[in-house]
Amino acid sequence: MEKRATIKDVAEAAGVGVATVSRVLSGGSASPRTRERVLAVAAQLDYRPSALGRNLRQRRTGGIGLLVPDLTDTFHAQLAEGVLACARPAGEPVVLGSTGGDPEQESELIGMLLEQSVDRLVAVPSGDEETWAPAIRAGMTVVFADRLPAGPPAADDDPAAAAVDDLLLLDGLAPAPPPPGRALDVPSVVADDRAGIRTAVRYLRGLGHKRIAFLGGPGHDRRAAAFREAVGAPVDEELVVFGTGSRDSAYAAASGLFQSRPDLSAVVAGGNVLGEAAVLAARELDLRVPRDVSLVMYDDVPWAELCSPPLTVIAQPGRDMGYRAAELVLRSGGRRQRSVVLPTELIIRGSCGPHR
Repeated sequence: MEKRATIKDVAEAAGVGVATVSRVLSGGSASPRTRERVLAVAAQLDYRPSALGRNLRQRRTGGIGLLVPDLTDTFHAQLAEGVLACARPAGEPVVLGSTGGDPEQESELIGMLLEQSVDRLVAVPSGDEETWAPAIRAGMTVVFADRLPAGPPAADDDPAAAAVDDLLLLDGLAPAPPPPGRALDVPSVVADDRAGIRTAVRYLRGLGHKRIAFLGGPGHDRRAAAFREAVGAPVDEELVVFGTGSRDSAYAAASGLFQSRPDLSAVVAGGNVLGEAAVLAARELDLRVPRDVSLVMYDDVPWAELCSPPLTVIAQPGRDMGYRAAELVLRSGGRRQRSVVLPTELIIRGSCGPHR
């Protein structure tokens, strides 16, 4: 049997990105020349959009998808356990995928889930709003956990915003995409980052620390904003540093921060991978914790108590977050669910001391 042409085949033959083909076939914006070329190639390849979108509107097949950036991350494992704990009594299977923090891989996994008729999804998003918009328009029920997708990119043809695949492109079925800058109407379950970061900064200030740094990573925009608010104006932007997500990048960011700003006296790490990197970098640079630098880490993971000294942490309820997100996605029933904000707790251990 001859293989049916896919949206990727059309994109390659037309010399454009998958996102561009998605917009053209769903009636979105594109130049007349590009639109003409894409439509001509689609006709030449006898490209026919899948009927899955129509199926999604007519039936629900059961099962929950779960997408996280890193399965080895302790917090993501806790969140996954919460989703499983909620889905198990409901008799719902869970299909788990790791995006690696890559928006394009995230899009491919969304497409795979749709192809398997999994139409409910809990996700810790890596892509931006444009990455997720096609799945929402196709009828997938989504709940974001831990963080929200970033706003749409400025570039019109950003490849990270590519449509998941031909399963989502149904002529005359999908409504127009939301205008740029408009947030997706998707419920979420997140921790109260603002309160958690504010409490940590106030605690460090109470110990006499004035030059406090923030070490962040992908998805930590809200935590960075909370940090800037907590330290107050003027914010020393050299003390707000981001890694790209990998452990090597986190270590490089922490090491560079310590070496470029020897005057800093405390660090708030935005996640457990970043906290681990800060501990390792301080050790390599012969910085003593807390004598030379105090450290607060977002996420309470088992190894935090095993450090010497044990780490002060901003604890967020990972398992409860996953459970509540699964509850929302299972109870949706076509009704708009309210987002949930869960409390955090500052757990004081030995990694913070008075500024000397």
